[in-house]
Amino acid sequence: MSKAVVSTLYDSDVFRMACRQFDQAADAINLPEEIRDRTKYPRRCIAVSLPVKRDNGSVTVFEGYRVQHNISTGPSKGGVRFHESVTLGEVGALAMWMSWKCSLVGLPYGGAKGGVIVNPRELSATELEHLSRRYMQELIGFVGPQLDIPAPDVGTNEQIMAWMMDTYSNHVGYICPGVVTGKPIAVGGSQGRREATGAGVAFLVGKYLEDMKLPISKSTVAIQGFGNVGSETALALSAMGAKIVAISDYTGAIYNPAGVDLRKALAYLQSERVLKDFDGGDAVSNEQLLELECTVLIPAALERVIHQDNAPKLKCRLLAEAANGPTTNAADRIIEDRGDIEIIPDVLCNSGGVIVSYFEWLQNQQSFYWDRDEVIRKLHAILEKAKESVEYQKRKFKFSRRLAALTLGIGRVAEAKQKRGLFP
Repeated sequence: MSKAVVSTLYDSDVFRMACRQFDQAADAINLPEEIRDRTKYPRRCIAVSLPVKRDNGSVTVFEGYRVQHNISTGPSKGGVRFHESVTLGEVGALAMWMSWKCSLVGLPYGGAKGGVIVNPRELSATELEHLSRRYMQELIGFVGPQLDIPAPDVGTNEQIMAWMMDTYSNHVGYICPGVVTGKPIAVGGSQGRREATGAGVAFLVGKYLEDMKLPISKSTVAIQGFGNVGSETALALSAMGAKIVAISDYTGAIYNPAGVDLRKALAYLQSERVLKDFDGGDAVSNEQLLELECTVLIPAALERVIHQDNAPKLKCRLLAEAANGPTTNAADRIIEDRGDIEIIPDVLCNSGGVIVSYFEWLQNQQSFYWDRDEVIRKLHAILEKAKESVEYQKRKFKFSRRLAALTLGIGRVAEAKQKRGLFP
């Protein structure tokens, strides 16, 4: 009998939450003790100091991380987050979820995640470029198209990916677009990548509403978070006939029961950078948004926003987790006991981004590029297959949908580790 590891390196609320999810899934499929800790804990982490010369001539040293959770199933894959609340534990948890997500949808990747403790809104464009390039420079020995492939996440975008790709390419001496995904089209990005996560969320919401016999044309949607994922989800669901009644960013939320004018909101956001004082509805808090009456609630911001205090107050029929880890373990139990809310778990719901990142990486490897229609068609096919496998697992073992998705993802990673064996 192996002795379980207790990791202090990543210790945090969100990492403990991810570990509890793993333990529940491992118990459910009777995962052998000798493979549990190898499957559970990250393969390695890198912590870097990032000195950046500021526009005023001073130097600020930022702290950054990269956690590579699993490389047994392929190169590791995951976004880079620029946010002031980044911790090593958070990055470790996100890397774990990426492993299960990639495995669940059948991608030849392990999970990884990166982060820098910074508020990118406080940096000039020049300072942001210097920080992005320095982060990639420090990771040169640990990333590559067959090793670890970063992508955008909270606080980063396609321009930052272009700077990172250019930094790596200059180091190796030739253009290497496959080192990152989520790039601009001009430097090897894929059609459909920018909207991929949101398009995937909307596709799955439509499929589950159909299963629930709820017409999308009569559905109302509240979305917490109006960044790339939230805004693209809103646009896609609106095009499908749903009414978007609430949106938010970190400055607060807007509620309009008649429907938010998304084009107007996006134009305001582009001009003002934040939704604060947008006149398209009533101002409410992010917490109040989560408790609005709606057909579909979509947390599309940060983790752990649905917890034991607000879970009993949710008034949605479908909870679609566009963010990673938005629902705590305690909230999960409350929602399951309630029995009146269906959940699309994060490892399935927001997997569209990494699926189309995989397409981008494939196109970079082949130097052959697809049009948007082909990308979206292939995305929908993979999501449909993953949804069917989750629903089959759920029915067969009478699992919750989250447990069904996690057991599939974790089981496949564990099997790969067993088959490869333990390096002596």
